[in-house]
Amino acid sequence: MTKIVKSSATKPPRAWQRMLSGRRLDLLNPSPLDVEIEDIAHGLSRVARWNGQTQGAQSYSVAEHSLLVERLIIELKENTPTKWRLAALLHDAPEYVIGDMISPFKAAIGINYKDVEANLESAIHIRFGLPAILPEQVKRLIKRADRLAAFIEATQLAGFSIMEAQKIFGKSSKGEKIHLNPLSPEDAKKNYLKRFEQLTVS
Repeated sequence: MTKIVKSSATKPPRAWQRMLSGRRLDLLNPSPLDVEIEDIAHGLSRVARWNGQTQGAQSYSVAEHSLLVERLIIELKENTPTKWRLAALLHDAPEYVIGDMISPFKAAIGINYKDVEANLESAIHIRFGLPAILPEQVKRLIKRADRLAAFIEATQLAGFSIMEAQKIFGKSSKGEKIHLNPLSPEDAKKNYLKRFEQLTVS
């Protein structure tokens, strides 16, 4: 008698991650109801920028990078509305579950990664009262601040020369007085949550 073995191929792979808050976030079909700012801050404070290839006793976290980008938004456009500053703070929020992949690797992976990232970003935006898809002018402003932040990080922490960084990230006179000092994950998390609260209460 032949034993019938059920194929495991019919069972879809698990696509959710359990958060410390108790939420289960489905990476392929994320719900805004499963997004919590404490989970985002906790995750981003423990994700290293530049794949950890930075100077100093502490790694430089995505939470700190996000705070820097939000700060630079004001330097680039002084009267930026609070909601778009919040969008800047959250611009890398999907990385609390998918990590911080360097741009060359994102390009190598292709469209599937970008789709997952975009779906997570939309769910996060909706959760915190932002449009699922940001206006193009806001996207461009955040991208400018993001590239400026990358230039500052590259030259202060990641070992790039100024000339090398300018070729990759562009040149700007903004942010010249900023000095980066990587924080512990706990301090980065506290600062991120504090800034989120300031932007959502005002």
